[in-house]
Amino acid sequence: MKRIIDAGQLREIARQVRLDIVEMLYRAGSGHTGGSLSAADILVTLFFGKMRLKFGEPKAAQRDYFVLSKGHAAPALYAVLARLGYFSREELFTLRRFGSSLQGHPDATLTPGVEVPTGSLGQGLSIANGLALALRLNGTGQRVYTLLGDGEVQEGQVWEAAMTASHYGLDNLTAVLDRNRLQIDGRTKEVMSIEPLARKWEAFGWHTVEIDGHNHQEILDSLNACEQVQGRPSMIIARTIKGKGVSIFEDQVKYHGVAPSKDEYEQALKELAA
Repeated sequence: MKRIIDAGQLREIARQVRLDIVEMLYRAGSGHTGGSLSAADILVTLFFGKMRLKFGEPKAAQRDYFVLSKGHAAPALYAVLARLGYFSREELFTLRRFGSSLQGHPDATLTPGVEVPTGSLGQGLSIANGLALALRLNGTGQRVYTLLGDGEVQEGQVWEAAMTASHYGLDNLTAVLDRNRLQIDGRTKEVMSIEPLARKWEAFGWHTVEIDGHNHQEILDSLNACEQVQGRPSMIIARTIKGKGVSIFEDQVKYHGVAPSKDEYEQALKELAA
């Protein structure tokens, strides 16, 4: 699949993905609005601008792998996978229905393009480590990418996985942290502060950069730079806004796991269509 390196094109795809996210959540009547919208720019840039993939072939050989460690942001991932031709866009609107292949958290047995099931926070980085180790043995140059939530890095298993990746020098692993500063119970600094975040990852032996997680050029540049790092894993701390793209959702903790009402849905469509 030809990579898209134009920031304007990536921005337009992200806008369309956000429209799909809002539509999916409204029709489902449940799901995670804030974290799905905050992650949209990261996922779009990663899948369309960086990863080695084949359109319509989720199990293509020599593909790069992705693990959505913050599994509750599944609507954003599903919207991207549909645009990669892994399943129809119409299927997006079966989100969370009984019997649908698109459940509230990613399920590798149901959804084309989902490599591993996720949802239990803190486990994704460990899974990504295992994939990176296996792919390194293959010697094919394949890479692994994973997206974590900032509330998630309060989990001890994340830091065990961070030590493991550093110990084994997993330079084919890039993790991105969706740093929107909100989690289900409030602001991360109030629930359990995770600062000084960059210095922690650096101290654990990771190549670490901080970027604007809504600037497609910065995201792409940082992903490209991480691919050149040798002998250690990379962490991209992406500063984002929860609910990005819809003013009433932005930086509001109450939309962590709440779907839009009819009025909110209509306002979101107006703002995202502009």
